[in-house]
Amino acid sequence: MPKRGKKYKESREKIDAEKRYDVTEAVKITLDSSFAKFDETIDVAVKLGVDPRHADQMVRGTVVLPNGLGKEVKVLVFAKGEKEKEALDAGADFAGNEEYVDKIKGGWFGFDKAVATPDVMASVGKIGKLLGPRGLMPNAKTGTVTFDIEKAVNELKAGKIDFRVEKAGIIHAPLGKVSFGVDKISENLSAFLDRVIRLKPASSKGIYMKTLSISTTMGPSVKIDPAQVKDFVK
Repeated sequence: MPKRGKKYKESREKIDAEKRYDVTEAVKITLDSSFAKFDETIDVAVKLGVDPRHADQMVRGTVVLPNGLGKEVKVLVFAKGEKEKEALDAGADFAGNEEYVDKIKGGWFGFDKAVATPDVMASVGKIGKLLGPRGLMPNAKTGTVTFDIEKAVNELKAGKIDFRVEKAGIIHAPLGKVSFGVDKISENLSAFLDRVIRLKPASSKGIYMKTLSISTTMGPSVKIDPAQVKDFVK
């Protein structure tokens, strides 16, 4: 068990560990409990009543957070010809094909998200084992393998996130920065939860959203009452 610092313990004392808070109250408490000297990220964790071992219960999706993530997102686009130019015109930080495949093979990872046009996926596939574990592999299911480069780049720059349920049935996702304040974090949380609800598998029985909590990078988690989520996202 890791030893907790004084500031963490003081922050923990502000939270009733047994209580399931109202969503907006939970956001406020989480922000108030922030104690780090840097602008911490707010994260959400949702435990779902699904079994990810079954393909028909895999919950995976994307959502564009209305207030973004509060950080610059560097986008690499694998493309060639006119699509390479289109990527740069759309605001991509890097665009090209084989030269970036070679750079990544050499250990370069100076980007946060990657997009690819379908016609260069054979090249990108060569570095799949390098991109995949880092969550950087372009994927048609998340809209990052596409010929609509402008749309893909704009969404990523605006704060599009992708998420998927882990083996334990939990989804983790970032919601923005402490400096956003209650209203913006609440709006981002609402957009995320609305998307998760809409992705409920037809084969999922019983309680879908079992537990829900939010926390800052360094701080303790605050539990939210899942029963209030549907009213919150309306």
